[in-house]
Amino acid sequence: MPDATEHWDGVRNFQARNFLRDEVKVEDKVLFYHSSIPEPSVIGLCKVVREGYPDYTALDPASEHFDPKATPDKPIWYMVDLMAERLLPKEVPLALIREHPMLSGMPLVNRSRLSIQPITEEQFLTILHLGGLP
Repeated sequence: MPDATEHWDGVRNFQARNFLRDEVKVEDKVLFYHSSIPEPSVIGLCKVVREGYPDYTALDPASEHFDPKATPDKPIWYMVDLMAERLLPKEVPLALIREHPMLSGMPLVNRSRLSIQPITEEQFLTILHLGGLP
């Protein structure tokens, strides 16, 4: 849904946390990779609208993302806010990414469990092209 904005909470991997906290900036473009569908695929394009801030779900005992070690003074986990820009006309499945010579070196191919990963501009544009965007 274009222009929908949502926080991305629940990231519980230190390397991914560091990306969210230290590297992700407002206006960064994000490929939305959906791993909870029958054929995991890049399905859309988002942009960052708020840089990393403490993930408040870590402080809520009722949340599935609660972390008893996190405190307001010493947050452990971070999240960002994303705005959906558009769905890709065609999904770009992981199998295609693995086989494509321009994409086979992406972290997604080797570290698929890491929820956020940097990619090159060339890889980003290649995925958009495979997804049906110019």
